[in-house]
Amino acid sequence: MVLTTPLLDRLAQRGPVDVVATPQSAPLLAGHPAVRDVIVYDKRGIARGWRGMLRTARAIRFREADVPRGAQVAYMAQGSLRSATLAAVAGVPSRVGFATSAGRALYTNTVPYQADQHHATRLWSLASTDEEDRRPLAPLHPRLFPSSNDHAAAAALLSSAGVVPGSSLLVLAPGSVWATKRWPHYPALAVALQRDPRTANARIVIVGAAADGAIARDVSEAAQAAGLPLPIDATGRLSLLSSAALLARAGAIVTNDSLPLHLASAMGIPTVALFGPTTLALGFGPLAPHAESLGLDALPCRPCHAHGPATCPLEHWKCMRELPVARVVDAVADVMRVAR
Repeated sequence: MVLTTPLLDRLAQRGPVDVVATPQSAPLLAGHPAVRDVIVYDKRGIARGWRGMLRTARAIRFREADVPRGAQVAYMAQGSLRSATLAAVAGVPSRVGFATSAGRALYTNTVPYQADQHHATRLWSLASTDEEDRRPLAPLHPRLFPSSNDHAAAAALLSSAGVVPGSSLLVLAPGSVWATKRWPHYPALAVALQRDPRTANARIVIVGAAADGAIARDVSEAAQAAGLPLPIDATGRLSLLSSAALLARAGAIVTNDSLPLHLASAMGIPTVALFGPTTLALGFGPLAPHAESLGLDALPCRPCHAHGPATCPLEHWKCMRELPVARVVDAVADVMRVAR
């Protein structure tokens, strides 16, 4: 969803844009100036099955008080057959998607999937009318718009930990839905960052979902054992947009190939992105103005999966285990220095 926002900005120049989103991703678009309405499609909950699809299709056809939306084109950023079926059932006459998508049989127009491009560019190209128009003239940057309440929630969390306005913050995002994407050396990194004179003045904050709490505790225990200040544990304590608001205050972030990487891109935060089973070539690298992406490029088994498998197929997991802490510390110091 974050990487779809450049497409939304482009479409908003042509007219009103409504977005169909899951309950998990819909909150990301709150307050976004390119979006008129967000239609929540809870396909695994109250909108499960055909009846739920029909209700959602009606919401695509009509706004409140049965006012027609007048939707003429559906841009299929999510290329599943279910999404294509929903747009067809809603009666949207033109349905545009990638020629490789699962739902392509129901599209009226297809666009080439540009495997050599960042995914934000691929999505942006859905709104293109010809081949020459499929490459943006300037770098794309996703955008999110945390509200005043989101910023207040981030500020309150930091204040409760003794952080005063203007303090230097360094964010760590050690989690990922995909197990093999989780770099295992964040505890050692937190210690190294606080001991390195280039980064020692920054207070460390750990962000992520509630499920990342165990990793956050490991990081805190390592800092405590080294006699260093404890990181601020924000895992599970902020909404997605409140997390983005917190990132807006940070000097840099170290993150796996996961959602915080894209939140940081949307907020323009210097980023060090760690890639193991996935690589930049898949198209999901950072789009922040100052960013470094690290990985063991010499490993012939990379990438092994489009998302990151549950376990290493070769059982050695070298792509993450052998990515050294010192290299990450140097990258953090570099992006923070360049961004000053």
